[in-house]
Amino acid sequence: MTGLRVRLTFPETLVKEPLLGRMVREFDVLPNIRRANVEEHAGWIQCELEGDPAAVDKAVRWLEQEGVGVELLGGDVLE
Repeated sequence: MTGLRVRLTFPETLVKEPLLGRMVREFDVLPNIRRANVEEHAGWIQCELEGDPAAVDKAVRWLEQEGVGVELLGGDVLE
């Protein structure tokens, strides 16, 4: 099990999409939301993504492919 700190940035076109819910279902990665600001035209979430290391990697790549900005924040949470 690993945890990765990230900041996810959502453009206006994705703000209303249930991407975190889809990520949980498709990759078995659990987001622990630490801070967030989501408005009508944009949003960001700082969270820890927890799960199998390979699944976390796949989930991050998938989020990027969907158009979410992903910024790594300080590496692993868990060892």
